[in-house]
Amino acid sequence: MKRLVFDIETVGLPWESLAPSQQEYLLRDAEKEKTQKDKEKKQEELKEWRALYPFTSKVVVIGMYYIEQQKGYVYFESETEEVWQSEETGFYYKGLPEKEILQKFWEFASKVDQLVTFNGRGFDVPFLMLRSAMLGIKPSKNLMGNRFDSKMHLDLLEQLSFYGGFRKFNLDFYCHGFGIKTPKSKDVSGAEVKTMYEEGRIKEIAEYCGRDIYATYQLYEIWKEFLE
Repeated sequence: MKRLVFDIETVGLPWESLAPSQQEYLLRDAEKEKTQKDKEKKQEELKEWRALYPFTSKVVVIGMYYIEQQKGYVYFESETEEVWQSEETGFYYKGLPEKEILQKFWEFASKVDQLVTFNGRGFDVPFLMLRSAMLGIKPSKNLMGNRFDSKMHLDLLEQLSFYGGFRKFNLDFYCHGFGIKTPKSKDVSGAEVKTMYEEGRIKEIAEYCGRDIYATYQLYEIWKEFLE
């Protein structure tokens, strides 16, 4: 069996690029606040959430790790095809436009039997499928099929929470629990991606994503040995 672990990083599109009706829709919950100050605070919070939706954000990094080959590949948003290999992890990094990043992912996905994610059903997969369709790319596989059939897509968060029967935690929490070096070990986390992107630190985001998928792979190995 060929298995591929993957993860994505996304960044919201410029607020002013959204249609007025889209802006109004995203901010409507702010109207429930009682004071103007609270409304403005809620509006800023809701604007940040646009990074979670494929219609208002874009993929800036996709990281993939082939379990059988023990090789990692990370594609990051760039106008030039800059390539390098990490001395620390051996991962390969390459810069590409977003559409080509998505095409690469679906090409890789078509060649493996199973994809492994952490919260893939709740975020990564639907985001990738919808964003790909928006850019005129047909997904090579439907990874949002039967929730309880993990043969094609195994979501570790679903497995470790027993399909919602037990509380869900973030990846960092599980890593600490199982003694895995977490992606946050270098003072970078998903919460800082927006700021890092605005500062032009896309390569650091790519390296963070690489650590993220390797931690997910290690968590998968523990799950497979003791809980499958």
